[in-house]
Amino acid sequence: MTEFETICYERPADKVVRIVLNRPEARNAQSVRMLYELNDAFNAAAQDDSVSVIILAANGPHFSAGHDLRDSDAVQVFTDHDRVGTWCGVGCAGAESMMAFEKEMYVGLSERWRNLPKPTIASVQGKCISGGLMLVWPCDLIVAAEDALFQDNTVSMGISGAEFFNHPFEVGARKAKEMLFTADFLTAAELHTLGMVNHVVPADELQAHTLELASKIAEKPLFALKLAKEAVNVAQDNQGRANAQQTAFAYHQLCHSHNQQVHGMLIDPGFMQKTFGEKTSS
Repeated sequence: MTEFETICYERPADKVVRIVLNRPEARNAQSVRMLYELNDAFNAAAQDDSVSVIILAANGPHFSAGHDLRDSDAVQVFTDHDRVGTWCGVGCAGAESMMAFEKEMYVGLSERWRNLPKPTIASVQGKCISGGLMLVWPCDLIVAAEDALFQDNTVSMGISGAEFFNHPFEVGARKAKEMLFTADFLTAAELHTLGMVNHVVPADELQAHTLELASKIAEKPLFALKLAKEAVNVAQDNQGRANAQQTAFAYHQLCHSHNQQVHGMLIDPGFMQKTFGEKTSS
């Protein structure tokens, strides 16, 4: 097994792998390195015939603060790593470069993880913001601690929504609009009633409850689990999910291009100033 810098790879029970985000000092903000390491770990678990269920968890008080907007070695890691997709044009001018990067790193990886041929369970505590949703939504089940809070604040950045646009299929159309328009946090309890979260448990029981659920599922024949998962995913895609994702990703790229032309940066500078106290100019 490859040694990882930003995640942990564990075998907590028979037939179960637990992949743990391990940048608690950065609230598990997703660097390019973390996303590629996460993909490598998912690959390892998917290709291991002794594994039936994969848990995605996180160390520290918060599951994930989203994309790391201050990822200092993003370009170098991205350049050095073998691509997982085939989209090209990262070195090109204009909108083509950003679209190619996000096709690979964000929507590409999230779609890939959604279609892993084994059941996956997200185990979530604390805050799960924007890019964090793009880690939990590809998972088949979500177990949340009572303190878990979920948010997409990308409209505040001048962007029409996170790259992996699953909002209407997770919380329904009207709640998806409110979620995007207000950037308010949604509680685990509220999302449980909407069907996005499967179980809400006390924070000190999160790990044990998730592992118990994973072990119960792991007792089932793996081939049947694979095909049951694929059947449900196909049903969701036939409801229009794949087309909605393509359209939303195109709008996301248009917002980046608009902000670059108007503000000279990919997101609205007001967000950076409010979040990091950074002064920006158009």
